[in-house]
Amino acid sequence: MNDSADIRFLLTIRDSGSLLAAARKLGLSPSAVTQRLQQLEKKLGTQLVTRTARRLRFTEEGTLLCERGAELVQQFDSLFEDLQARRGGLVGTLKINAPLGFGRRHLAPVIAAFQQHNPDIDVALTLSDQPLTEAMERFDIVVHIGELPVSNLVGYAIAPNGRFVCASPALIKRVGTPASPDALSGLPCIVLRENGEDVSLWQFSKGRTRRSVRVAPHLSCNDGDVIRQWACEGRGIILRSEWDVADDLARGKLVRLLPDWKAPDADVIALTHRRTGLPARTRQFMHYLQSSFRPQPPWRK
Repeated sequence: MNDSADIRFLLTIRDSGSLLAAARKLGLSPSAVTQRLQQLEKKLGTQLVTRTARRLRFTEEGTLLCERGAELVQQFDSLFEDLQARRGGLVGTLKINAPLGFGRRHLAPVIAAFQQHNPDIDVALTLSDQPLTEAMERFDIVVHIGELPVSNLVGYAIAPNGRFVCASPALIKRVGTPASPDALSGLPCIVLRENGEDVSLWQFSKGRTRRSVRVAPHLSCNDGDVIRQWACEGRGIILRSEWDVADDLARGKLVRLLPDWKAPDADVIALTHRRTGLPARTRQFMHYLQSSFRPQPPWRK
């Protein structure tokens, strides 16, 4: 194995999940992929993949080769991309994963502008309602909003973002204004399902006082635009990110409730697999992304 081609071949099999899918991605016949895999295993003197009719599983040696090999391939690519950048341009493919609503409204325009400035870069944006549960190794950057679970990923601050309890004027007129977080448990609420979180437990603080309230949502959805629209229609109270409700608050479609009580912030961060050795395109996009939300993000202008 004197170049990166064999490692890239094995990584394609891993990412594809099957030899048939890998064959389609590589533009080869399934028999050609099987033959090449057998040749690679013979060259290394060890079995890398066990194949049955129903599943494909990597051996310990195959897993080790993929894990260590992926790092070597990325370093190899970074080296040549840095050389290309020194000659005046960024190249390659940048793979980004982001939440549905934020990605659609705020991230997509930034990505389009970045690609226009760097026409030799291809950007693949994937929007998901559960970005942290995706196969992280498939992406160069994952945009996340809120507290980050324990992880070995490296986070970069992008923009501040609070969370507000909101309702429409019509709903407030009908059910009244809650005087404390505890009152929310008896009022109609709407929740957003995302990242497998406990979304019906709402937490607040006021000075040193803490409150945790279990709401009973009659409506829920995995799309933030849907629950925001439901709230504007007077169907319930929502706890949503500042970036999502700022426009509706300014227009009077929603009213902020319990302004003296603070919900945990949900700042916008970008995640990478490591801090050093990132390709030039990833580093440059990260700088571009951060500068696009400074000195104030659009929802605070």
